[in-house]
Amino acid sequence: MARVTIPVPNEGDLLYGEEKLFPDYKAKPGDRALVLMHTVPYEGSVALINMLTATRLHRKGFDTTIYLYGPGVLLGSGSRGFPAVGQEGFPGALAMNNQLKVIMKEGSKIYACRFAMGMLYGHREEDMIPGIICAHPLDLLDCVIENWQANALTITTWTV
Repeated sequence: MARVTIPVPNEGDLLYGEEKLFPDYKAKPGDRALVLMHTVPYEGSVALINMLTATRLHRKGFDTTIYLYGPGVLLGSGSRGFPAVGQEGFPGALAMNNQLKVIMKEGSKIYACRFAMGMLYGHREEDMIPGIICAHPLDLLDCVIENWQANALTITTWTV
């Protein structure tokens, strides 16, 4: 059987085109974005991708809100680390926590559902990353309605 051989690409060689197909849209004054995250953290890339998307939305000018609920509240844990809180047991272990801090530092709001925090995972408000706003479970729907009435771009992720 014939064997096909081609040179191995070198570091820096382009493998794909760089042409961008869509305009670089920016938010208009007053545009809002809501990112709902009901996702199991640390077991896949969904949560981190949503955080990076929320960061990009904010940088495009959207008034951006993230709402953590269900297992998503675990993303906001402020007591993660090894061997001590805030230390990475391996590079990138705190990438999600660090991205939430970037999001808040740049001016976006992050809410976390108190029901999921306490009833599901035993987290207190004091256990969350400083700056995360802990909210009553009935606030989730009202947050969605408020953003819907404001014609917000809404991204919803639900993974289990």
